[in-house]
Amino acid sequence: MARRILAAVVLFAAAAPAVAQPHFAFFEPVRPPRPIQVMAHRGMAMAAPENSLAAVDMCAQDYVEWAEIDVRLTKDGRHVVIHNDTLDGATNGTGKVAELTLDEVRKLDAGAWFARRFQGTRLQSLAEVLTAAKGKINLYLDCKRIDPELLAKEILAAGMGPQVIVYDRPEVLAKVRAAAGDAVPTMTKYRPRMNFDTFVKTVGPAAVEIDADEVTAELCRAFHARGIKVQAKVLGAKWDNPTVWGRVIDFGVDWLQTDDPTGVLFFAARRRVGAFPVMIACHRGANRYCPENTLPAIREAARLGADFAEIDIRTTADGKHVLMHDGTVNRTTDGRGAVRDLTFDSVTQLSAGAWFGRRFAGTRVPEFDDALAALGDKTGVYLDAKDIAPEQLLAAIAKHGLFERHVVYQSKGYCAKLKALDARVRPLPPLGRPADLPGLAEIGPYGVDAKWGILSREMIADCHARGIKVFSDALGPNETVEQYLKAIGWGVDTIQTDHPLRVLRAVELAAAANSRR
Repeated sequence: MARRILAAVVLFAAAAPAVAQPHFAFFEPVRPPRPIQVMAHRGMAMAAPENSLAAVDMCAQDYVEWAEIDVRLTKDGRHVVIHNDTLDGATNGTGKVAELTLDEVRKLDAGAWFARRFQGTRLQSLAEVLTAAKGKINLYLDCKRIDPELLAKEILAAGMGPQVIVYDRPEVLAKVRAAAGDAVPTMTKYRPRMNFDTFVKTVGPAAVEIDADEVTAELCRAFHARGIKVQAKVLGAKWDNPTVWGRVIDFGVDWLQTDDPTGVLFFAARRRVGAFPVMIACHRGANRYCPENTLPAIREAARLGADFAEIDIRTTADGKHVLMHDGTVNRTTDGRGAVRDLTFDSVTQLSAGAWFGRRFAGTRVPEFDDALAALGDKTGVYLDAKDIAPEQLLAAIAKHGLFERHVVYQSKGYCAKLKALDARVRPLPPLGRPADLPGLAEIGPYGVDAKWGILSREMIADCHARGIKVFSDALGPNETVEQYLKAIGWGVDTIQTDHPLRVLRAVELAAAANSRR
């Protein structure tokens, strides 16, 4: 690859001088911008079909700055967003993309392969993705096979020049820029063995991509001195990990292309912010990225450093305990029936992940014991005791040594029974009205799960004056950065969320505001 790029640089230099693109003014979808930005490889491909509008939109919803997508030509010379040169695997079709027209390609199902919930998803033309991303998220266009003039025309027609970076070989980029001038920014691979001055003079890109193992602080400084941004490619298990992330961030890269955008963003924020001003509870585990109430969802919450993984416990017909939110297994498994009517063995043999995504097809309904073990040695557990006897719940807490990192959500009566059985328990009864606080305080709760709509500075201060912590579920319409910031400013202790990256954004903003005071 390096030889091909170097040869392309030479050919490009012989053909024409480069259009200089340093100091290109990119759109900032996350404001104020972070010092390090993330490029999610093929969008949020862990939770939606790669390169789909859903995967791109999830990036925008989660405050990820960039979605990397792949562009190819169809038989009739139209740009379609797909990675491989064949349709196999990513659609229900077969054969080469270049052998079908755009209309033929768009008749194929591009979502059912991922999960039934994405059935009916279609491949998108580049023009459609550009339109959908306008004003929301930036796009890294990995050009697999393109028409340079058409690509430039589509980007400019969509008004997306500041919201893209076009990646290809230098000779292809030269044609894009011949059509678009300096209005469409370009990027290509740089290898340290190349002559730096010759590369910059002849290619003149807005940004360069450097493989993670070849990034150095000296290279970052040299490119920045020329007004050129540096993207570190950290794909693959060898590079896509905290050790490498930390190294290239410290070297001064601007962007990270990763398959783990959630991991990078939490990692970078913790290094930058330090202690968070609020605790985060991942609802049913990290259910945005893994199937709810499963071991992968709990482990993902722990990996991100969530303070709590919230899980729901129910009892089977033979008196054993599993994780399940609903009273039936119908919604989140391939089975039918009420948990109370099914045996433990029959429930734990059900697939609890296939509905979410193909890579979770082998994920089973977990035993409560295994779920607690999956927390590791740092993450706390938020126990929603849907259907489990107080004595059995306390036995599980004791067995796993969780008295210092748990809370139990249930009714006031249930929580009172727990406290009577063991004073070390941390009850978290619901608080629906501020007027109910004195009654709940009688049982000496660790905290309350307050309805989001009743939160206020005064209510939270009243709870704290009584030695009671305030947890609240920012679910549904309340899952906004503005709502989180308001609650953080009032002193809420823990936010339970389906959208951990949104809460993370509020944490970043709150920390920045505090540092300016």
